[in-house]
Amino acid sequence: MEVWEVVVLAEKQMVMTEAFYYILLSLNTPNHGYGIIQNTIELTDGRLELGAGTLYGAINTLLDRGWIRLYSEDKQSRKKKQYLITEQGVLALEQEIERLEELLENGRRVINEGCAKSEGTNAGERKEKEEAADEEVQVVF
Repeated sequence: MEVWEVVVLAEKQMVMTEAFYYILLSLNTPNHGYGIIQNTIELTDGRLELGAGTLYGAINTLLDRGWIRLYSEDKQSRKKKQYLITEQGVLALEQEIERLEELLENGRRVINEGCAKSEGTNAGERKEKEEAADEEVQVVF
């Protein structure tokens, strides 16, 4: 096995943070920090807003890993640094998408099997189980 294959295998098992995921998605075209923050807000319908510390810490890590690269830099302004995803970054992103798809497929399969099992019982048994569950939950104020 070649050295690069070992690196790829090791990275494949690593779980990517949500910040890394959205930063990489935002760098399919050259983008700067503020643009990454805005793109993440847009992609998540406002659910996730990256703070500056999180963003620039993640950018430094992604640069160190070779997943992104500096695309251009205006020495007059910090905001003018633009970054771009690398081939390694695209590979890492594709592997994370595959991992997430597996999680979703497994979760849906297990949930659907559980629903199918509970639907397999007759209505009387389901009602008894529901009533028993209701009786077990008591709220005391």
